[in-house]
Amino acid sequence: MSTQTPIRRTTVPQIRARKGGDPIVSLTSYHAHTAAIVDQHADFILVGDSLGMVMHGMDSTVGVPLDLMIMHGRAVVRGTKRALIVVDMPFGSYEESPNMAFRNAAKVMKETSCGAIKLEGGARMAETIRFLTERGIPVMAHIGLTPQSSHVMGGFKTQGRDETTWQAHIDDAKAVAEAGAFALVVEGVVEPLADKITAAVDIPTIGIGASSKCDGQILVLEDMLGLNPWVPKFVKTYGDLGPAIERAVSDYAGEVRSRAFPGPDNVYR
Repeated sequence: MSTQTPIRRTTVPQIRARKGGDPIVSLTSYHAHTAAIVDQHADFILVGDSLGMVMHGMDSTVGVPLDLMIMHGRAVVRGTKRALIVVDMPFGSYEESPNMAFRNAAKVMKETSCGAIKLEGGARMAETIRFLTERGIPVMAHIGLTPQSSHVMGGFKTQGRDETTWQAHIDDAKAVAEAGAFALVVEGVVEPLADKITAAVDIPTIGIGASSKCDGQILVLEDMLGLNPWVPKFVKTYGDLGPAIERAVSDYAGEVRSRAFPGPDNVYR
């Protein structure tokens, strides 16, 4: 009798142990069917608050509520079997105090069954990261270009163009690593700075618009597939699904208008 080996999810310690090893593959996903496809290839899937812009037409991620993250997080967990699922903590759900962060992070983990949460901020969030990790909440940190702070930064601007700012970013990375973060997203920083950050910490760095020398890479799925009309300059598109979808919709609309659309005898078998 043959036995089938059960599929086991990638764990936080397994991601943590990939520092300096095989590159970590990650993408975002917000719904069960795309998550099921990504799950076959990604080590972890991020349910990013970018869903506010990509799926809900918001101008930034600032307006995303906690309950929306939980809803999409549940869908992604349902659609996957092997990848670690990380859910973003949205703006306003963790900054006020470590206690507030714990209440909301625990809610996310209990209601989605995800494996970890992600929050933005460097040294200023170190106390909160330590508070969460000491209480059983695995935390992925995020520094560099932090979208939730885009209003303060004056927009989505590459960080580190001025070399005098590099040490502050490196200090941020060290602070979150020492506080207990198991991995670190490094977004939108110049390549030499990303390399220095990767060398400065003993946890994996996950680059997005940073450097190929990071321990892993992540992209927003819709950006990668050409579904987002505004794609950051650093994103390589691996598909062009926007025009394909438009052609399919146009063909469908043409058949309906010409009454060539198949009736129930052709559709239901």
